[in-house]
Amino acid sequence: MVVAVVRPDKLGDVKQALAEIGAPSLTVTNVSGRGSQPAKKGQWRGEEYVVDLHQKVKIECVVADIPAQDVVDAIAEGANTGEKGDGKVFVLPVESATQIRTGKTGQDAV
Repeated sequence: MVVAVVRPDKLGDVKQALAEIGAPSLTVTNVSGRGSQPAKKGQWRGEEYVVDLHQKVKIECVVADIPAQDVVDAIAEGANTGEKGDGKVFVLPVESATQIRTGKTGQDAV
């Protein structure tokens, strides 16, 4: 499983890059977090506040037929802006999978 946390505005580019390599499916979740991207200051009703949790998109992609490194490279290429806060990509092992509708297991379920 490849898990990536990227900027929301780069989701379209990442989806296109994954489609070009034939990545079969993905799950996208809106998340917030902080890392090396600097905090932003804002003002609301005369009070100043600091936003240190930035909006991000978490992408999860389980692959069996495509090398995980190809998926990592596609995500990194699609999400790269060259600025702090571009995100990170993680690769995790998947022990098993079961497709609920058909009951298929293992690589057939992916």
